[in-house]
Amino acid sequence: MKESERERTVRQKERSNLLRKWYDLMLKNKDELARLITAENGKPLKEALGETLYAASFLEWFSEEARRVYGDVVPTSSLDRRILILKQPIGVAAVITPWNFPSAMLTRKAGAALAVGCTVVVKPAEDTPLSALALAELAEQAGIPAGVFNVIPSSKTKTPSVGEVLCTDPLVAAISFTGSTATGKILLRQASDTVKKASMELGGLAPFIVFDSADLDRAVAGAVASKFRNSGQTCVCANRFLVQEGIHDIFIEKMVEAMQRELRVGNGFDEQSTQGPLINESAVQKVESQISDAVSRGASIVTGGKRHRSGATFFEPTLLCNVTTDMLCTQEETFGPLAPVLKFRTEEEAVTIANASNVGLAGYFYSRDHAQIWRVAEQLEVGIVGVNEGLLSTPEAPFGGVKQSGLGREGSKYGIDDYLEIKYVCFGNL
Repeated sequence: MKESERERTVRQKERSNLLRKWYDLMLKNKDELARLITAENGKPLKEALGETLYAASFLEWFSEEARRVYGDVVPTSSLDRRILILKQPIGVAAVITPWNFPSAMLTRKAGAALAVGCTVVVKPAEDTPLSALALAELAEQAGIPAGVFNVIPSSKTKTPSVGEVLCTDPLVAAISFTGSTATGKILLRQASDTVKKASMELGGLAPFIVFDSADLDRAVAGAVASKFRNSGQTCVCANRFLVQEGIHDIFIEKMVEAMQRELRVGNGFDEQSTQGPLINESAVQKVESQISDAVSRGASIVTGGKRHRSGATFFEPTLLCNVTTDMLCTQEETFGPLAPVLKFRTEEEAVTIANASNVGLAGYFYSRDHAQIWRVAEQLEVGIVGVNEGLLSTPEAPFGGVKQSGLGREGSKYGIDDYLEIKYVCFGNL
């Protein structure tokens, strides 16, 4: 019996118990796992611990969902027939995870797949393989059978060929990827020949809108939290700040004060640090190029704007004003500590600017006008909306985007759907 077939015969309760044991082991080893994340990608230790607990929460969530994979009995117009709808594991799931959340993205995907009876092959980012291997060790300690959860690290040069094998091998039934839109398109093309089920969590360009009616202090706190978590290296972090003209100037003042008061650049193992390094030199150069482009087109640097003395890949949290929609920082995902602020006049103008993108992962806005809240929440072309809230991720809610930000949803009760097949069974001649 193949590993995928053996796994699907394991009772739901047993799968639930194994995932719960894995969750317990993550909590027991949370400090070691957090230090490993900081060592690999540089994020501050407090954030790394937060990621570890967040990652563990998906194992807890899907350990509970494992026992709730329900089918249906459908009424039929024929008296001698009965219709049953079964949900069955799709088979082998290939999971490709990013470097910015090396533990959380793994458990969010693998937890769902394992919960419903799939086997999993993980290809972690080449920058952060150790976090995945540590989780594999804990999975083995939890009692997950050999061959059910597998990790395949690779070098940067071999990553494209490993990804191609996972996308083209007919034994793989599903592919799940978190990363850039450009890479996601390549994987989708490769997976199309064998018509694999695909789950893609791709790039974003999140708008952060602050209306005149907003609670300004809460908006500034949400802006700092959303923009500068992991030094701006998250797919849902605010990328474009749209501030209504009536409060624009005071927002800029309060934003600068908050950034200078709360943000500290430094080594991730330093308890005072809130901003670690960017992942590599290319990431720094992208931030620099966006700033240079914006300034050349008339933007002004309010604070920050250059590399930090802590090292070559450390960058100062930066705020730009006088930003316009023709600048690269409003058209391309930054993935760095850069906050460009645009001024707008009307709600319609803000929504139009926010939706003028081919991606739509997350969007945020602050308002105390209840009618406006409903209008804007429904009009934003994104998969995730934060209303008066800058931090959105939780295992109970579906995570995913629209347009070219991806396919499918992760987390929540919907997170298992990408790893299930629906089978219709008709009993006739009764």
